[in-house]
Amino acid sequence: MSGPPPPVALVRAAVRRALSGLTAGELVLVACSGGPDSLALAGATAFVAPRLGLRAGGVTVDHGLQEGSAERADTVAAVLGDLGLAPVERISVTVGTRGGPEGAARDARYAALEKAADVHRAAAVLLGHTRDDQAETVLLRLARGSGARSLAAMSPRSGRYLRPLLDLDRRTVHAAAALMGLEPWADPHNTDPAYARSRVRHDALPVLERVLGPGIAEALARTATLLRDDADALDEWADRAEQQAGRGTGALDVASLAALPRAIRTRLLRRAALAAGCPAGALTAEHVFALDRLVTDWRGQSHVDLPGARRGRRSGGRIVVSAED
Repeated sequence: MSGPPPPVALVRAAVRRALSGLTAGELVLVACSGGPDSLALAGATAFVAPRLGLRAGGVTVDHGLQEGSAERADTVAAVLGDLGLAPVERISVTVGTRGGPEGAARDARYAALEKAADVHRAAAVLLGHTRDDQAETVLLRLARGSGARSLAAMSPRSGRYLRPLLDLDRRTVHAAAALMGLEPWADPHNTDPAYARSRVRHDALPVLERVLGPGIAEALARTATLLRDDADALDEWADRAEQQAGRGTGALDVASLAALPRAIRTRLLRRAALAAGCPAGALTAEHVFALDRLVTDWRGQSHVDLPGARRGRRSGGRIVVSAED
């Protein structure tokens, strides 16, 4: 007896690997937009999860940003139910403005997924990001001058979120959806040049492929994996150094900081700023470098202004970040 077509087999195998660490009887939720990636993920999960003794449900989020979005969300929910997923949640959200249209929609979507996972006590939420999505994320963050942790991009596992398809290319995943008989919805935002990710997908990456040769997406995704390993190692080092530098006292010892490599020192300074209330989205590398100069190039400067009405200062051989007086 022949098995499933290769693309379907690859997607199912990826889902099986991602779910293998879960306990029988637990619930997993598939986040599904109705696009080919998440539909393929939903179809594969509906097949694999019961064979692992797991329960599988689905969630679709209506962002309300396009005409007819409510009807499309109803259609996606019906497809998820037809696949045998249960429970199926259809959630409407209000998208704000903070972080731009893409960031605001993402924040609203993840808040809805978190709520659904909490309500149903899901052990995991599955996301349909592919290797091509990973490559796009690396390029977008590289353009912002991000550090190693940010360039590591998306992780196969982040808390309760699993990305089973991160090692598969988009073409394979789309083929799997078609072979499963699933009809995807084409989101016009994916081709709208007003969105940075769309420009990277349809303009930047094709140019790189043409100029540098094929395999760019795979190479960028591989770079993300390597940087994730490096960032994990540096973060573990920073955890140990943080204890010695006195972070638990609300201040960092200058002498301890000065003895550390810059990559570790700046991690500790960033952590201190965030712990003191600096907004993560507003705290830039330049802010952290200014704090670092209080350690390495201190000439009596009184303080460093930071986002969130916070200040960093050097006092009594310590670096302290606190609210402005």
